[in-house]
Amino acid sequence: MRSAPAPAKGRFHEVADGVHAYVQPDGGWCLSNAGLLVSDGACLLIDTVATEARARRLREHVLLVAGRPPRFLVNTHFHGDHTFGNFVFPEATVVGHERAREEATAAGTHLTGLWPDVCWGDLEIVVPAVTYHERMDLHVGARQARLLHPGPAHTTGDTVVWLPDQRVLFTGDLVMAGATPFCPMGSVTGSLDALARLRALDAVTVVPGHGPVGGPELFDVNEGYLRRLQRLAADGIAAGLTPLETAREAGPGPYADLLDAERLVPNLHRAYAEELGAAPGDPLDIPALFREMAEHHGGLPVCRA
Repeated sequence: MRSAPAPAKGRFHEVADGVHAYVQPDGGWCLSNAGLLVSDGACLLIDTVATEARARRLREHVLLVAGRPPRFLVNTHFHGDHTFGNFVFPEATVVGHERAREEATAAGTHLTGLWPDVCWGDLEIVVPAVTYHERMDLHVGARQARLLHPGPAHTTGDTVVWLPDQRVLFTGDLVMAGATPFCPMGSVTGSLDALARLRALDAVTVVPGHGPVGGPELFDVNEGYLRRLQRLAADGIAAGLTPLETAREAGPGPYADLLDAERLVPNLHRAYAEELGAAPGDPLDIPALFREMAEHHGGLPVCRA
C-alpha cells in the first residue's frame, strides 16, 4: 500500500513563555510532535521526526525560534517517528532513558521496512549518549526540565518531560490527542499507572506525542480507552475469543472518531497477555501483531510521513 500525500507541514506554537510545541497535523501514523524550551540563549529540543526532509524542516524552525541549535535533545522513546531526525542536530547531546537507548540500538531503521514507499531520506541512527534510570534534571538557562520515567507504558523506555515552572508536560506517546493509544510494546496497566502519575503533576498544558495540544482532559480519553481494553480482554478470554476475534466483534466503540482505530488489535494482544499473567513490558511478537492488524484493517495502515 502506498503512503498518502504529505499532509500539512509542522509548525511551532508557543504554549508558555519560552516553551514551544511543534505539531504535525493530523497526528496519524508517523506524524509526531516535538517540543522546544528556550531560555537565556540556550535551548532544549524534545524529540525529532520521522523523515530526513521533515527533520531538516524542523531544524530550520528551531533555528528561527531559538536562534541556535539545541544543546540537549531528549527522546521520549525509541520509535523512529520521534528519533530518526536526531542526526540533523549534531551539536546536541541526545538524552533518553536507558531502555530507550537499548531499544533504539536494536530497532535501527526497522520502521522504514514497514512502509518502503515513504521517502525516508538518508537516515543515520543516533541513539542517546546520556541515559538515566528514574529521573534526571536538565537546566536550560534559568529553566528546569525534569525527565521522568513512568515505567513500562507506551514502551519500556518512556520519558516524559515536565517543566514545573511553566506547568507544561510533554508526554511523548504515553498520551495521544485525536489518535488511538498504542501500547503493545509497553503495558496497558503500566500506561494507566503512568497516567495517574501524570495527573498528580497538575499540569496546565499537555503536549501529546501525536495530535493537538490540550490540557489534563487528554488523560481522560486515553484512560477511558485503556480501561475499555482491559474489559474487552477479560470478556474475550472468558468467551474463548482471540484478540482478533474480539476486535472484530467489539469494534472501536466510543473511540471510533480517533485516528488509527486498527491499533485495537495489537493493543488487545497486550491486554490479553496481562490478563493472563504477563508482566508489563514482557516482549510480544510485534511483527506478527502488525500483520494481524493489517489483516483486520484490510491492508497495512497508511503512513502519513
